[in-house]
Amino acid sequence: MAILNYIIWNGSPEIFTLGSFPLRWYGLLFALAFLITQQILYYIYKQEGKPERDVDTLTIYMVIATIIGARLGHVIFYQPELILENPLGIFLPFKLHPFEFTGLQGLASHGAAIGILFALWLYSRKNKPGQSYFQVVDRIVILVALAGALIRLGNYFNSEIIGLPTEKPWSVVFVNRFTEAITSRHSDPEGIIDNVAYKGNDSLPKGANGRVPINIYIFFKKGASPTAAQNITDITARGLLNNSLYEYFDATGVNTTTQMSKLPDGTLSARIQTFGIARHPAQLYESIACVILFLFLLWLWSLYKEKLPPGRLLGIFLIWCFGLRFVFEYLKENQEAFENELPLNMGQILSIPLVIVGIIILVWSFRKKEA
Repeated sequence: MAILNYIIWNGSPEIFTLGSFPLRWYGLLFALAFLITQQILYYIYKQEGKPERDVDTLTIYMVIATIIGARLGHVIFYQPELILENPLGIFLPFKLHPFEFTGLQGLASHGAAIGILFALWLYSRKNKPGQSYFQVVDRIVILVALAGALIRLGNYFNSEIIGLPTEKPWSVVFVNRFTEAITSRHSDPEGIIDNVAYKGNDSLPKGANGRVPINIYIFFKKGASPTAAQNITDITARGLLNNSLYEYFDATGVNTTTQMSKLPDGTLSARIQTFGIARHPAQLYESIACVILFLFLLWLWSLYKEKLPPGRLLGIFLIWCFGLRFVFEYLKENQEAFENELPLNMGQILSIPLVIVGIIILVWSFRKKEA
């Protein structure tokens, strides 16, 4: 008998859809990151007696730098072929043929970090009193830490940047990709699926590498054709589980079975007995780490305020954020296939120089006389 010590995550990445434009949790959390952190920056500037109007200018710099830096970082570091194959697709948030709103698919935190540091250098060139480069960056990294927590939470809703298989009791089976796929117009053109539900199955033992037995229940609308329902269950659903969703399910064994039944109200339902893959919720690990970093940096700033030693918070941010990123990569699946051939994946390779820069800045900060 299997002991059900894993979490089945079926949260939808979409909040609601207006026509062909879906509002997704990732986009909402991304926007909230700027709105919330802007209010915190107002508070910081007010406490230090700096012009609050400068916050609006800084926010514009931050928004532009984050989006451009994160997107270019992903393309350059992970998908450089897009530069020649689809240059317009680098920044277009939709597909043209056929039209589909997709958002910016693929953002790299390392690119965002580089973009933000460069943008703040441009901002500080205005030489405003009390706003040197390090004085500005030290305040901004407090906000970036909180924004990072919200963005990683958005990754969790999207079931992306997934962790490696594990048998830890807090492991997560990400099933919402199946819900999205099976209820899409492509898989269910007649719209006969009413609901999809999941439940742990204790009638089968666990498999190796995080394989856990689960039952998938597909409930069809009243009047649905038995033939169409059977085709969705036996052909479409099994095809999805075996092919495009192989990172989330293992439906290749003999224990994967399907069964149709009729409910008391006359509607049809299908049960698919299969195995999900329980994984480290790596997105939540990074989100929690960013929350801790945010609270620590905010506390440290409150001790000094305008007398904060230049570079102190930036150095801590780079060491903590990208040092832990290096460690967490050992618990995550590689994002691109080419990384499987590297001794370290791209996230780790890009983290090393940022950690080194952080150490140099922190040492310099402690040696420099306090402002």
